[in-house]
Amino acid sequence: MKLLNDKVIMAQFFDINNRAELRRLLLSLDPDTTPIWGKMKAQQMVEHLVDQVEWTNGKKTPFCEQPADKASQMKQLMVYSDKEIGRNVVFQEPPEYYQYPNIATAVNQLMQELEAFDRYFEQPGIVAIHGGFGPMNHHEWLIWHGKHFTHHMKQFGLIE
Repeated sequence: MKLLNDKVIMAQFFDINNRAELRRLLLSLDPDTTPIWGKMKAQQMVEHLVDQVEWTNGKKTPFCEQPADKASQMKQLMVYSDKEIGRNVVFQEPPEYYQYPNIATAVNQLMQELEAFDRYFEQPGIVAIHGGFGPMNHHEWLIWHGKHFTHHMKQFGLIE
């Protein structure tokens, strides 16, 4: 674990604040890269990350699908632990069509959504709802996005 603004974050997960390295890694993806696991293609994965960040930057209106006590338990388990996201977890099938013309455009959009994420959390006391964990503050989202991005970057062999 390491400290970020006096708060503990799990060191083995990718730091989404390292935007230059994130951009470099994602732009190194070839559209035909075969994932180590799962059905997503490389561009689908990047577009999935874009979609997920939009739920945390004010663009989309999320809601929690769990009762508050269950959401709190899941947040403790998945956010406040070193537990990784399991392989082959499927919440929905990847979309059939791409939203962006190529990976580079999707990566640029992801960078813009992350900038909007930063601006959104400049407001004191702001939270964004996670569908399974309930309301989460900026620090919690940094951890969760780090775990989520790590999961998909490992899926495509971008990091170990």
